[in-house]
Amino acid sequence: MTSTRGWRLVLAPRTAPAGSSQRRFAKRARQHRLRVLLSWLVGLGVVALLGGVVAVVYATPALGVHGIRVTGVSALSAQDVRDAARVATGTPLARLDLGGVERRVRELKPVRSVAASKDYPRTLVLAVRERTAIAVVPRALGFVLLDADGVAYLPVGSAPPGLPVLRLAAPAPGDATTRAALTVLATLPPWLRDTLVALAADAPTRIRLELTAGRTVVWGDATQNEAKIRVLQFTTIPPDKTLDVSAPGVVLER
Repeated sequence: MTSTRGWRLVLAPRTAPAGSSQRRFAKRARQHRLRVLLSWLVGLGVVALLGGVVAVVYATPALGVHGIRVTGVSALSAQDVRDAARVATGTPLARLDLGGVERRVRELKPVRSVAASKDYPRTLVLAVRERTAIAVVPRALGFVLLDADGVAYLPVGSAPPGLPVLRLAAPAPGDATTRAALTVLATLPPWLRDTLVALAADAPTRIRLELTAGRTVVWGDATQNEAKIRVLQFTTIPPDKTLDVSAPGVVLER
């Protein structure tokens, strides 16, 4: 060992193996390449696994519809709703258009609303809210149920107990005569409903009440309803007579 101006020259021992540093460098390089290759292989494996999962969920019947659970029906059967939904067995749940299913089910007149949801792994759930009848409309072979929106939605053989009869030519939500009749019906107190045989509406301004004992009340249009009810409250109508309250300030009896 020789020292010159603060520097020291250290000579490698003669016993040091030749090329050992090159071998260590080569070994480290191989290890680095193996680590990089292993990282790529792991990444490819994860991608392949995710691709398989996506394929199973979106492209195969493994997580497809194998049952449709229907709730909230009474007028309709669960099978009626399933048929309207038109969802093929095995359709992947993940690809199912719930909005489209709901639109198809709402085409059933008794259905007021429906909510579709997915119950993994294999079930479609349809929560139905049916219309509520407030009256019946006579038809040739029976009656049809009518809801508060004026939708005639379900034929029945006889009028259910407690539902008033509305005589309407063409009930519909957008029909002015239907709206006027429903407005009058909603204002009638219980004591007047108890004697009501039918509410007939030939036009929005030609509404009449058919009462028990052959009595008739000419109601007119759907205005001044409270005043007309007050007149009836203090007026006795003889059997088979007609009382005209269409202008409650001038009451006529026929």
